[in-house]
Amino acid sequence: MEPPEDEQPMTLDSPAHFKALGHPVRHKMVNALRQRPATLRQLSEVTGLAKGTVSHHVQVLRQAGLVRVAETRQVRGGTEQSFALVSRGFRLSEEQGGGRFLVEAALAEMLPEQDDATTHTRLDHLWLTPAQARALVESVESRAPHPDQDGDHGEAYGLLVSLYRADIPRLAPEQS
Repeated sequence: MEPPEDEQPMTLDSPAHFKALGHPVRHKMVNALRQRPATLRQLSEVTGLAKGTVSHHVQVLRQAGLVRVAETRQVRGGTEQSFALVSRGFRLSEEQGGGRFLVEAALAEMLPEQDDATTHTRLDHLWLTPAQARALVESVESRAPHPDQDGDHGEAYGLLVSLYRADIPRLAPEQS
């Protein structure tokens, strides 16, 4: 059974997609909207920006096809809209530099100084068979709860996992 359309990852492959997601404010807004739909006021509160500024950034995301109007309701003689992502996740086109884009987005999140001992970044190389690599990816994906699921998930932590074949020559076993 196919998951609903909004749960299938959307492929990011146009300059408009990358331009929209390349701005740190819009990147932060997308991360907020991954939790649930939100109004301009709610996005303004979470980003600490003026409602007009948030409105501009939401329009850029809408024009790029990344955000949609999820609900419209009447409030005190006006209309209030809530916005949602068009997809539960995004898949990056490698032809458009997708891996580099993700690394740069993660780096932007890691760079602000944090007095938090839980921040840890390292590069490891694992020696895996293709089957082990697939199992690792499935294991990581199954452990990633979404904020809209029931339960307390604590604070948000970024996890950048990039599984790729590394260009590391393999030494022959030592001869005894």
